[in-house]
Amino acid sequence: MGSLYELSSRAIRRIYDARITTPSVLDIDAYFPAARHYVAAWTALRQEALAVLQGASPIPRFHDVMPSQADISANDGRDWRMYLLKVYGQEVKANMDACPVLARLLASSPEVLSATLSFLAPHKHIPRHCGPFRGILRFQLNLEAPPGADGRPGATLWLDQREYRLGNGEYLLWDDTYPHEVWNRSDRTRIALLLDVHRPNMPLDLRILSRAVTTSVGMVARWRGLG
Repeated sequence: MGSLYELSSRAIRRIYDARITTPSVLDIDAYFPAARHYVAAWTALRQEALAVLQGASPIPRFHDVMPSQADISANDGRDWRMYLLKVYGQEVKANMDACPVLARLLASSPEVLSATLSFLAPHKHIPRHCGPFRGILRFQLNLEAPPGADGRPGATLWLDQREYRLGNGEYLLWDDTYPHEVWNRSDRTRIALLLDVHRPNMPLDLRILSRAVTTSVGMVARWRGLG
């Protein structure tokens, strides 16, 4: 999984940047219409996520799964925990079995490469960073969005110099190659479903390149025992 950052070199990034000019936030109907099925099921997905959080098995921190991300995961002593269900095409069977509603949705969404339940501890800060690879898009659906001191959702996503505060059941489809950072300014854990999906309607050569990169990452995930 970590090899995505190595495989997606600056040269590959330049290939995409020269030909893909979409903004940081995208319309789900144009780029990921299946998102509406996840939004419609958000209350059931929330119950599954809360059961995972309250379960006996510990949820690994992001840098436990992907040590190369320690700079943004282990930066402040507060936890960012990731419950992986699908990693670049490789399913984590035990976790899929624990979330049957989510598993059924994923089975009907072949464009979803990866699926993760993200648990962001109170007052956790994820520093500014950029994703490496424009061949995928990030769909975020907030399942538990505790309020901050002002009564609004306490978790803030700063993306491309704009603030987004997503409440329970609210969503965003975004391009994580734009600069972004996150704060959870609440006193409870924020839970979000994060899906990485194939960017649709790319030229054939970029589609082939994207498949090559993601297939390679999936092979690494399987080798590491993540799938």
